[in-house]
Amino acid sequence: MGTSLGRRFRWFWAAYAVSTFGTWLAFDAFALIAILALDAGPTEVSVLAAAGLAVGAVVAVPLGPWVEFRRRRPVMIAMDLIRFAALMSVPAAYALGWLSFAQLLVVAVVVGAADIAFTAASGACLKSLVRPEDLLVANGRFEATTWTATALGPPLGTAAIGLVGPVTSVAANAVSFLLSAAGIRAIGGREPRPARTATPPRPGAGDLLEGWRYILASPALRPLFFNTVLVSGLIMAALPLLAVLMLGDLGFAPWQYGLAFGVPCIGGLIGSRLARPLLARFGQHKVMLTAGTLRACWPLGLAFVHPGPTGLFLVIAVELGLITCMGVFNPVFATYRLERLPSDRVVRTLAAWSITSKATIAAMTGVWGLLAGLTGPRTAIAIAGLLLLATSLLLPRHDRTPPLKNAGQAPQERHTLA
Repeated sequence: MGTSLGRRFRWFWAAYAVSTFGTWLAFDAFALIAILALDAGPTEVSVLAAAGLAVGAVVAVPLGPWVEFRRRRPVMIAMDLIRFAALMSVPAAYALGWLSFAQLLVVAVVVGAADIAFTAASGACLKSLVRPEDLLVANGRFEATTWTATALGPPLGTAAIGLVGPVTSVAANAVSFLLSAAGIRAIGGREPRPARTATPPRPGAGDLLEGWRYILASPALRPLFFNTVLVSGLIMAALPLLAVLMLGDLGFAPWQYGLAFGVPCIGGLIGSRLARPLLARFGQHKVMLTAGTLRACWPLGLAFVHPGPTGLFLVIAVELGLITCMGVFNPVFATYRLERLPSDRVVRTLAAWSITSKATIAAMTGVWGLLAGLTGPRTAIAIAGLLLLATSLLLPRHDRTPPLKNAGQAPQERHTLA
């Protein structure tokens, strides 16, 4: 029998679903616009992908401390509106004939910074809307939504670009953030101002260091921090190289490439559904350790992709295994992390985590691009796969750190939940 998380969570979930679908609808849209509308070359496209993440992470550094002692929902609505305005400037400029590569770069940075601030605030918001025992169910629903959007969004977005024009999916993504802001506003209820347990931090890198200090001082979070950041960086660094290998050297058609990454997203739905019964049977730490180890074993297989139907099947099988393991790991990990964050450090810690992850992805994408130029894409993919195998050593072998009691839970709101 399903768990009821209440009307207010459903509005939050709906806001997440519409913005996530919009984001995946516009997956790689800036790269396509740069190529199709601005005649950008491979170097410019790589700069656009890496710089948006890297500079966005730097710009977001002051935002974590600023958000920590403010009500979460107004911050989230503001970030949604900023993303809406920034993204809508792209189709507007395109219609007027003013669109430039510099504008795409600026918009990528603004959206990247707003993403980090929104994600940090949303983690704290979730903890105030659901009971601690329901966090896994809530995170499982978010995970299933993510993989559904990942499966449906890119094919529909690329089809819309082909039928209507290169900025279509960007406009749809912008509208999705406007709808997300409306959904968050509809949550209702009075959100209490976070308790000021210390001198409120001023925006600045020095104050955000508290987030990194807490992570590095925590025996529970420190190994997971290094593991998740490196795993994300290595997986994302290899994806552009796989695209070059499949679409260039091996001669796969674009629809085959899309199929290879659309079909396996079913595994994310399966994994997110399995997470709760597996946790009930084997326990949180064992599930997280096993799924986290298994997810690192699959990507090495991508180095052996070859032309023809069997090569396509190999990519689908590898991605299906990887995404299924991620579907189990991610909601369990997200719940574990939230349970071990005190209420006055949630935003700064999640912001520090997100900034590190985005900066690492940007750096590794650049490094692996240079590596592929020296060794070829297949060798670079193999090196990323081998390093991923080693990341399982960073997972905590034992869990001696219990969850914090009612960490981050807002008692003023708890009685309103269904």
